[in-house]
Amino acid sequence: MKLLIQAVLLAAVLGFLIVFVRGQHGARMRASKRLAFIAFLFLNAFAVLQPEATSWVAKHIFGVGRGADLLLYALIVAFVFAVLSLYLRLQSSEQRTTELVRTVAIRDAEILNRDRGLLPAPTLLAPTEPPA
Repeated sequence: MKLLIQAVLLAAVLGFLIVFVRGQHGARMRASKRLAFIAFLFLNAFAVLQPEATSWVAKHIFGVGRGADLLLYALIVAFVFAVLSLYLRLQSSEQRTTELVRTVAIRDAEILNRDRGLLPAPTLLAPTEPPA
């Protein structure tokens, strides 16, 4: 049974790696994030192959009773980081969209008011020649 779950978990890690490497998002992602994600996948593969190592690291380095507890704490931190990062990115995107919509609305209103004759037509200024 242990070998079956290890095979399934390793196949999942390999699948994530393939999707990550072949995906289009990789070119836009910072190198540090790419390296961190690949390191994360390799650490996952190592933890699947050597589950006793996570317990040793948890107990001797971090002072946590079990490796599973350490992984849970790490996942909580990673989840909070991911949610916060997504929230900040979404907030920035909404702000840019709002600014764009305002700009387009003002431009459309100016065009409509010019067409109605409420605003003077824009004048094109001839380029001035520098004094001789």
